[in-house]
Amino acid sequence: MKNNAPELTKEWFAGADLYQGDKLVRKGGRPKSEHPKKAVNIRLDADLLDHFRASGPGWQSRINDTLRRIAGLR
Repeated sequence: MKNNAPELTKEWFAGADLYQGDKLVRKGGRPKSEHPKKAVNIRLDADLLDHFRASGPGWQSRINDTLRRIAGLR
């Protein structure tokens, strides 16, 4: 019989959600970033937004990368 279950290591448990009964106590997932991004509202031309969205998932990161490059931050 093939076992498809993940190996339950300390790292696996460290990344898991922690519940006490039905109450979520700690959300697992990726580690916190040293430089988290901030949510902002910005008005962009529709054709510009369509251009980046058409390239698929990650379009917001590509806008961020483009702005960093233009600002000389890369």
